Amino acid sequence: MSEFQPIIVDPTDTDQYKFTMAQMFMHQFPGATGKYRFKCRNKGIDLLPYREEIERQIDHLCTLKISPVMLAYMSAQRFYKPDFIEFLRLFQFNRDYIHVGERDGELDIWAEGPLVNTMLFEIPVLEIVSEVYARAAYPKDCYREGLKRLEEKIKLIRAYAEKMMLPPTKALPIIDFGGRRAAFRDWHKRTVKTLRDERVLIGTSNVWLAQMLDLVCIGTMAHETFQAGQAMGIRLMDSQKYVMQKWAEEYRGDLGIALSDTLGFDKFLHDFDMYFAKLFDGCRHDSGDPIKWGERLIEHYKSMRIDPMTKTAVFSDGLNVPRAIEIMDHFRGRIKVSFGIGTNLSNDMGPKALQLVMKIIECNGQPVAKLSDTPGKAMCEDTDYEKELKRLIEREIA
Repeated sequence: MSEFQPIIVDPTDTDQYKFTMAQMFMHQFPGATGKYRFKCRNKGIDLLPYREEIERQIDHLCTLKISPVMLAYMSAQRFYKPDFIEFLRLFQFNRDYIHVGERDGELDIWAEGPLVNTMLFEIPVLEIVSEVYARAAYPKDCYREGLKRLEEKIKLIRAYAEKMMLPPTKALPIIDFGGRRAAFRDWHKRTVKTLRDERVLIGTSNVWLAQMLDLVCIGTMAHETFQAGQAMGIRLMDSQKYVMQKWAEEYRGDLGIALSDTLGFDKFLHDFDMYFAKLFDGCRHDSGDPIKWGERLIEHYKSMRIDPMTKTAVFSDGLNVPRAIEIMDHFRGRIKVSFGIGTNLSNDMGPKALQLVMKIIECNGQPVAKLSDTPGKAMCEDTDYEKELKRLIEREIA
């Protein structure tokens, strides 16, 4: 067996929104349980040969505790509450809650248990699978190719900024969203540090890197917030509004970017009435056509006599720098815009990156669904529930 090289060294090597969601779940939905399942969206990729090393890395993950340095860093953020920080001080991943096996001839990973514990497995597990695969499958010269591509991105950003006669972070506000699919942890760190040093990055979603590199940490909520809301004992069609209200009660004006596509954008706009539109700072796009989405969001704000320039549209669906520039050119001066770029920053080294997700599929023993505006990104294991949910949504917004 080869010498063990840990991939995760601190549980805060994860996206900020995992902690902000965990705090809300702890306070608003105490006692909730959840089940998460891993999925590789790439066709024809066999991850079973890497199962043993993935299990070794998960075993190591479950020995870690959050370091005092990271606890102090998180304590300084105004939106984390003292009791949640104390929870994190005691927190350790429980190996009994996560399982690795085989399902239909493919690698199967699932986590099941108390929601505030199981939900935190997602990002580290994706990081582990991505790097275990990259260590085995990527060529030795991939760092050279990655650096070449990174330099080209920086040149493109700087050229665009010069054209706009603005600082790069004003011309094209980019956030690193690349942790979950990074080819290698050290490459992700190197990428983010380089972008920071070149002053073309406004922040990162990764808590560990934000502290280490003195960057703004950015992130609010993910799909599981709204998915869990489907199983909280209220009318299903009210679940999205219920979750937004609970989020507002938890954060009192902080972390005000709402994710818009868990039940489809039509349903989101139906629920995102004047109350929520004024309450939240903006919305995040994660599926469907970004131009059409942005146009509809602007019109939605205008219909309620809300100036779109007081709101922010965050684009985060499979972006690269040229696509971000295209979107920026379209919406400049009409709504505030920023871009979360993930795989194209942290896993653009030549080989095709894995498209990995680990989504909640059950909450409180009930099925939940992510519908999405891009069919390939939808996830639900109970087809009857998914069909009924779609039927109810279509009836409500007709």
